Amino acid sequence: MGAVDHEGSRRWGRGRMYTCPYCGLPQDRVLTLEQDWVLLEPGVDVLAHLVPAEHRWIVLSGGRVTVYGVCPPVPAQRCRVEHRLTCAAQRLPDLWPWLTAMRAENARRAERSESRRAPEGPREGPEAAPEEIGFPDAG
Repeated sequence: MGAVDHEGSRRWGRGRMYTCPYCGLPQDRVLTLEQDWVLLEPGVDVLAHLVPAEHRWIVLSGGRVTVYGVCPPVPAQRCRVEHRLTCAAQRLPDLWPWLTAMRAENARRAERSESRRAPEGPREGPEAAPEEIGFPDAG
């Protein structure tokens, strides 16, 4: 977020249309309740439960937007999406930090588990022939 000034803007709906400096696609610049600007994907509104709570933007009756952080969201609630989440030229933010942390921990656990495994060797046990275990022939 933050104030964005860009030459060549034009009116679109209640916001202003801007060109993304990263991908060159249009964005809808909309005023928030906090008197800041957010750049939204134009013409896209999705069911709120498909978007992480801190990234759900709903349009209020006056045309401004605010984050819709209700969890769980009302089933039919729709929201707008920030362009930076859909921009192919920008790195996607970590939307679910707890899930990223869990994936990292599972990677560490798998690595530790892999390093603790015993190397494959001759079979040991009642089914193994004495020479497989390393005993001389008892004949």
